[in-house]
This record gives sequence, structure tokens and C-alpha cells, in this order.
Amino acid sequence: MFLAELTGSLHIGLAALGSAIGVGLVGMGASEAVGRNPGAATPVLVQSILAMALAEGITFFAIFLVK
Repeated sequence: MFLAELTGSLHIGLAALGSAIGVGLVGMGASEAVGRNPGAATPVLVQSILAMALAEGITFFAIFLVK
């Protein structure tokens, strides 16, 4: 029983880790893009928020599919 709980927690932890890395990469790319072309800040912001939301969705799927 303990092993099953540990595996479930590991599953969610790895999903959260992957999501955090994805959000960090999106943020890095967005800040670099705005630094190169400040006039395109609004479209880059919209695209980056959408990409971050999709990356965070992976964690929510992992949480809800385990239960």
C-alpha cells in the first residue's frame, strides 16, 4: 500500500517538475523575444500566457487522473 501511494506521489511530482521547467522555458523565451523586439510585447505576452496555461494543465491532469 505504501508503494502505491509513493508511486502516485512520484507521478504528480514529476508532472509538476516538467510543468515548472516548461513554464520557465516559456518565460525565458518570452523575455528574450520582448528584449529583441519591444514593440511586439503584447502578442508575445498573449502567446506566453497561453503556453504557460497549457503547461500547467499537465499537472492538473496528473492530479485528477490519479484520484
